[in-house]
Amino acid sequence: MGTDRFPPQWFQRMEEGPDEEFYKIPRKSLYLDDNAIAALRDFYDNHLQDGWKVLDLMSSWRSHLPKLKRLSVTGLGMNTEELYENPQLDESVVHNLNQTPTLPFSDALFDAALCAVSVQYLTQPIDVFREVGRVLKPGAPFLVSISNQSFPTKEVAVWKGSNDQQHIQLVAGYFQASEIFEDIQAEDHSPEPYVSDPLFLIWGYSL
Repeated sequence: MGTDRFPPQWFQRMEEGPDEEFYKIPRKSLYLDDNAIAALRDFYDNHLQDGWKVLDLMSSWRSHLPKLKRLSVTGLGMNTEELYENPQLDESVVHNLNQTPTLPFSDALFDAALCAVSVQYLTQPIDVFREVGRVLKPGAPFLVSISNQSFPTKEVAVWKGSNDQQHIQLVAGYFQASEIFEDIQAEDHSPEPYVSDPLFLIWGYSL
């Protein structure tokens, strides 16, 4: 499956200014309510193992990882202050994926990768997913969570024009088009529909 099913106009944004300018101001919001955070933490607890080296992609000041898991976590994000204040990161890298989709890591370095409620900002998602697969060990999971809160001016056009079910299908399409993941799955982990924030998980395993 190639990338021709994803036309370039899908990844245009209302705000096309430099991402470094937009993200230079720390934004210490959680983007999920307490119930959705608990559901995401439970999901991570079931899919991550003690001792794993984890890549937290598009990281911020919180990672919602299970507190009792012994993990080595590298956060890759856009704001130095946010990354510095994340207590669950062992190291951090400031990196603009929309400018440079190539990840600054060696092949088969990580046991798992995460992307929490941020995939809607990627303008070159297939390239990024392919890179995530490269830096993961064979059989390692890439866990992508999505919800309904974001910076609307930085969302790509295809995201803005889609509903929850279409968002799930879109992310699954990124996995498929990258041609480096298998066993792609999706589940609804929303705690209480119409009361808590929705939470959907889409994941696959690197080849």
